Amino acid sequence: MSSLLRIYLIRGLIAIAWSIGFAAVHDSLTATSVILLIAYPVVDVVASLFDVREDPGTPARRLQVFNTALSALTAVGLGLAAIGGVGAVLFVFGLWAIVSGAAQLTVAIRRRGPELGRQWPMLVAGALSVIAGLTYLPAAVGDDPDLTALIMYTAAGGAFFVIQAATLAWKRRRRTRVTQA
Repeated sequence: MSSLLRIYLIRGLIAIAWSIGFAAVHDSLTATSVILLIAYPVVDVVASLFDVREDPGTPARRLQVFNTALSALTAVGLGLAAIGGVGAVLFVFGLWAIVSGAAQLTVAIRRRGPELGRQWPMLVAGALSVIAGLTYLPAAVGDDPDLTALIMYTAAGGAFFVIQAATLAWKRRRRTRVTQA
């Protein structure tokens, strides 16, 4: 559980930092904003690989492997979409948010055991990811697509990962107190 706690915490803090950095450059598709856009799913790839390593032989593992491949494809897709403009980037990000959110939701449901907690922050984050992705698709093909929504999306996602890490830390501390008593 401590490895998963670290993965959640680091992943969450990176997402929050990314949202702050992206807020400074999101107005246009410059080299910096495109690099950040590509980097975001790459962070997900790395975190998912660590998560897969810590979660051998469980039903959630297959979904994490799927999410790793999906995020890697998304990084490539975002790089290519940047050539097509903001709408194309928002569309690819939206598709990724929908599918990865559904996977995150499913992993959280499968991890809802006594050791890993109720996973409510991950359940909420997965559901919100699907909803956000569904809103990005029509916005992407609208008259004035904008990447501003990605800032709140990534900051909120990061916050939910940090909250899940705090929940795991609390459960760990509580279990330690019970076994010492």
